[in-house]
Amino acid sequence: MPTITFNAFSFLQKKLQKKNIAYSNVRVRISDDTSIRDLISQMQLTPADVEVVMLNGKVAGFDTVLQDNDRVAFVPPGTPGPYRVLLGFKNATLR
Repeated sequence: MPTITFNAFSFLQKKLQKKNIAYSNVRVRISDDTSIRDLISQMQLTPADVEVVMLNGKVAGFDTVLQDNDRVAFVPPGTPGPYRVLLGFKNATLR
């Protein structure tokens, strides 16, 4: 069973904390063929909660299938402009 490292940023941390779901450098076991969209659901979030997903340091689409040892981070909508450019997802449309 693959295992990933998961992080969530900003208000997503509060949402996950309320659900008692770990959100900072946590190792998460996933099923084979789990997509980012599946992981969003597994974390009890909706696609609207997540604007961009960083996968191994790069922006990835929601249909991307995760692999063992991937590093995944969810970034919520409303991330300030300078960070959008720095992270490489200015005007990203990856849903």
